[in-house]
Amino acid sequence: MTNGVTIGEAAAFVGVTVKTVRHYHKLGLVAEPHRDPSGYRRYGSDELLRLVQARTLAAAGVPLAEIGPLLDADAGRFAAALADGERRLTARIADLTARRDTLHRLTDGDRALLPDQACAILDRMPGLGFGPDYVAAQREALVLARALVPDGFDGFVAQLDRRLDDPGYVELAKRGWAAESWAPDDPRIEELATAMADHYLAHPELLGNPASTRAWANAAAQYRLINNHRGERAPNSARLTALTEARLRAAGVPIPRP
Repeated sequence: MTNGVTIGEAAAFVGVTVKTVRHYHKLGLVAEPHRDPSGYRRYGSDELLRLVQARTLAAAGVPLAEIGPLLDADAGRFAAALADGERRLTARIADLTARRDTLHRLTDGDRALLPDQACAILDRMPGLGFGPDYVAAQREALVLARALVPDGFDGFVAQLDRRLDDPGYVELAKRGWAAESWAPDDPRIEELATAMADHYLAHPELLGNPASTRAWANAAAQYRLINNHRGERAPNSARLTALTEARLRAAGVPIPRP
C-alpha cells in the first residue's frame, strides 16, 4: 500500500475531484483504503479501477444508487448497464435538441407557437388595414385557442380566414377596434353590435362549421377565458363582443354563455 497514491493523485488520475472520491466513499461505491504509517490513505490499482468504473457509470447516466450493485456484477451486467446509460443519454440528447430547435423557432416569432396557416392569417391582417395592437390580440387568441381548445382550433383558423375574405366583416372588425377610443356609454357601440350580429346572421358561414361549433360549445370555460382575454385593457371591445354575442344567442346561434 505504501506504493499507492494520495487521494488527490487518485482523483487526478481518474478524472474526478477529491470531493467526488470522498462522496463515492460515503456512498460505499469505493472502499476507503488503509492509511500508511504516516497517516495518509494510499490508493492502489484496485481502488483506482473501482473509481474508474464508478465514474464511467455515473457519466453514462446511471444513478449513483444503482452503481454499487453493478460494480459487483459480472461483465455482462456491467456492459448492459453501460448500454442502458447510452440509451438514456440518447433520449436526453433528443430532448435537448428539440428544446434548442424551439428556441431557434422563437426567434421567428409566431411560428414557435402557431402552425403556418395561422401565421399566414396574421400576416394578412396588416395589409387589410388592421393595426399592430389588433394583430397582437388575434395572435394571443390563436395561441390560447390552440392550447385550450385543440379540437376546435382548425375550425377557428378556417373561420377567421373566411372572415378576412369578407369585406363587410373586415370593415366591421376595424370599426370595432376603433370603438376602443369611444366613450364607454357611446350609443354607437350598441349600434355596431347590432350591425355585426346582423352581418353574421346574413352570412352564417362566418360563424364556423358544425364540428367547430360543437367543440367550442363543449369548452365553455375555455371559451370564456379566451373571449375575455385583454378585456380589462380593451373594455369597449369586450362590451361590443358581449352585445354581439347576446344578439346572436337570441337568434338561436349556439354560443357559450359568459
